[in-house]
Amino acid sequence: MTTTPAALPTTARDILATLVGFDVLSRHSNLALIEWVEQFLDAHGVSHERIASDDGERFNLLARIGPDVPGGVVLSGHTDVVPVEGQTWQSAPFTLTERDGRLYARGSCDMKGFLACALSGVPDWCQRELKHPIWLAFSYDEEIGCLGAPRMIKHLMEHYSTPAAVIVGEPTLMAPVTLQKGITTLRTVVHGVPSHSSQVNQGISAIHVAARLITRIEDIMSELAEENHLNDAFNVPHSSLHVGTLKGGNAINIMAQHCEFDWEIRHLPEEGFEAVYERFRDYSDEIESMLQAVNTGFAIETTTLTRTVPGLEDRDNDQAMALLERLGVHDPQQAVAYATEAGQFQQAGLQAVICGPGSIEQAHRADEFIAIEQLEKGEHFMQTLGELMTQ
Repeated sequence: MTTTPAALPTTARDILATLVGFDVLSRHSNLALIEWVEQFLDAHGVSHERIASDDGERFNLLARIGPDVPGGVVLSGHTDVVPVEGQTWQSAPFTLTERDGRLYARGSCDMKGFLACALSGVPDWCQRELKHPIWLAFSYDEEIGCLGAPRMIKHLMEHYSTPAAVIVGEPTLMAPVTLQKGITTLRTVVHGVPSHSSQVNQGISAIHVAARLITRIEDIMSELAEENHLNDAFNVPHSSLHVGTLKGGNAINIMAQHCEFDWEIRHLPEEGFEAVYERFRDYSDEIESMLQAVNTGFAIETTTLTRTVPGLEDRDNDQAMALLERLGVHDPQQAVAYATEAGQFQQAGLQAVICGPGSIEQAHRADEFIAIEQLEKGEHFMQTLGELMTQ
């Protein structure tokens, strides 16, 4: 049975109530949510297509309202959310619940609120004679490294006319963000030489070496600050390095044969990953060479866990910023340290900015919420966008 527009939600709030009901945790299939959005678009006569992951389990969705001509705007957002395990919620995390002017649910802020606002604009846009296209670009697996967007961006650039601007709707309280740090996640594995702990001159402890490497990681941040590798637009003005997990060893009286730690580099957009990482690599290579001379069984291996997510630079964005101005966004430009897909669009040659309803302070935490007032601002933003695209 074909669903009619009258049977589907039309307001951002009602659409959000549907979207948060899909438990789209990172690395799980988002197919059910994508199918619902497709049904919504079909009911309004909007063409769309899927761009699948390699395993065919997760999907980007690309849709266009209006003509396939150069210009227009891409509204970009991700469909996945972070887990709720280990968090204490006052209400069911996958059911939209209102309390004190706030709408609570996992993903209500990050970032199904923006998706709901964008979809709420579809019925109005379809009734207008748009002269410039409005693209919906909904991605998968953003939360674990912006994995889905690159192939969707590549498909868009290869098969369609070039858009003029991209708005990535991460929660910014509807303020423009033009600077974003990039991120790379890494794993370092130390292969030590085991021995009895009373015979420390016969082995090489992987844990002790890992501790030296971790200390070096922290020291690099101090060096960056001392050498004035700074951008005061960020609340942490230098590239940051952080070790998140550490495991190794078998027993207290055995020099550890194995130790590994997962870490990250959040680099300034103008500095880049490689410039920061080479400081660690040079030290790691020095330690490895020195200890391999003692025992050839020793080794240090560092690999990236995900492809580097590029930062967003405040450049080549005049049209995107002018569009936001016409849409009523007049706030001062901001910078954020969290990663988004904006830098990936910029690397493809598109003008990109970040602007969406809700506050990042509510993201990823128990009792995540979006203020109703913010959702209404996002909804109005989409209505105004439709008007502008007819001009």
